[in-house]
Amino acid sequence: MKSFLPTRFIIERDASRCIQCKVCVNQCSFGVHAFDEDEGAITANEHNCVGCHRCVVFCPTNALTIRRNPLDYRANYNWRPEVIEDILKQAESGGMLLTGMGDDKSHTIYWDHLLLNASQVTNPSIDPLREPMELATYLGRKPDRLEFDATGRLTTTVAPQVKLETPIMFAAMSYGAVSLNVHTSLARAATELGTLWNTGEGGLHPSLARYAPNTVVQVASGRYGVDAEYLRSARIIEIKIGQGAKPGIGGHLPGEKVTDEVSRTRMIPRGTDAISPAPHHDIYSIEDLRQLIYAIKEATGSEKPVSVKVAAVHNVAAIASGMVRAGADIIVIDGLRGATGAAPKAIRDSVGIPIELALASVDTRLRQEGIRNQASIIASGGLRCSGDVAKAIALGADAVYIGTAALIALGCHVCQQCHTGKCSWGICTSDPALTKRINPEIGAERLINLVRGWSLEIKDMLGGMGVNAIESLRGNRLHLRGVGLNDTELSILGVKMAGS
Repeated sequence: MKSFLPTRFIIERDASRCIQCKVCVNQCSFGVHAFDEDEGAITANEHNCVGCHRCVVFCPTNALTIRRNPLDYRANYNWRPEVIEDILKQAESGGMLLTGMGDDKSHTIYWDHLLLNASQVTNPSIDPLREPMELATYLGRKPDRLEFDATGRLTTTVAPQVKLETPIMFAAMSYGAVSLNVHTSLARAATELGTLWNTGEGGLHPSLARYAPNTVVQVASGRYGVDAEYLRSARIIEIKIGQGAKPGIGGHLPGEKVTDEVSRTRMIPRGTDAISPAPHHDIYSIEDLRQLIYAIKEATGSEKPVSVKVAAVHNVAAIASGMVRAGADIIVIDGLRGATGAAPKAIRDSVGIPIELALASVDTRLRQEGIRNQASIIASGGLRCSGDVAKAIALGADAVYIGTAALIALGCHVCQQCHTGKCSWGICTSDPALTKRINPEIGAERLINLVRGWSLEIKDMLGGMGVNAIESLRGNRLHLRGVGLNDTELSILGVKMAGS
């Protein structure tokens, strides 16, 4: 069938600079560049280009430029080019359109409409270079009160707590969806930073067992890789109900990405699709969730916090309340800008709500019910910088997960082709030739640098606000002001308008 789709990118090659070294041919995993033996020149199949820029970065003579195809359609706000091209794709394929990464539509990014307060004269700022600044965060259920005996010894039983040296964690990305070298980079970086990384729903590779004290393991609907040893090895066990990129539907790892190592880790046959059901087939109510939470606690001697992850949806505050009452020690909320290796484009673009609104709603609801201390809150889904982290904590989060930002630190150029398994940067692939492109030592170093840089900036922001501990910012929305928001948005966020 003849394709009616135009090329998305134009590849320009400067003949005066190109030395026919074939680096672009070897680096491109999408088959864009090829050496024509008859012509003695390198040609480009622009239809295959996804704009990952791997060839541009590695060209030794800077001979390549990639730019978007400026093909103009007749102006029509309803029938925009993306809409037309999606229809053409489905007319040719007859299937669902898949995409990687998170929502890329122009929904309001509330982080950009929130500003942090700063101290001036009456409440002087603090210099983080000369005075101690505390970023340590403790995740887990906190008691309603503390009781002591006559000798001053604590008699209240305190639930397991997990200390983070910084309130930034690495989000769930499963083995198979990303390469083992990516997992190794995340695990090493988390250990060095004193924070946590998350295995996702694909199990824990045996080579990463030594990083268990800094590992969050997932129990998802497919139960891939889950056994008693897996649960006992973790620092935190996370029950994944949903994720922001595709609320209400399950997961899918294509069979071509299920290699021998992935099959052993996930406990499934090589080459078979790993399809996670949309629901957990043993959870159809809060009571069912409670039963699973306490089954996990019993299996681990009640020594580890149990987390529950849900997508941000319209009734997330009520859902979170039920999860806390069901015994969850930690609540993870993943907003609509949360990324994934593969999601139906229609779901990614049309389902879910922004993390900022969901986070504020959950924190408010739990405070109103007097149970906010009974669970920590982790915010996830499209956090891009240290400012987003500080604002999330002011809205009520105890800590945040970062996923896409971590992958970008490793080299990801957000070309949204994760579902193809051909990632030119060696991140979202199981191809042995491509996975080598991530060096775990270098990857860990880049992740460490990113989080350390953000942590230093958060300390500066805290100092500017006149507080010396992240605890003083948590849920303190008086440190936030809104810009360009209507009264309803300000009310849901629980913040005042700038200038008030």
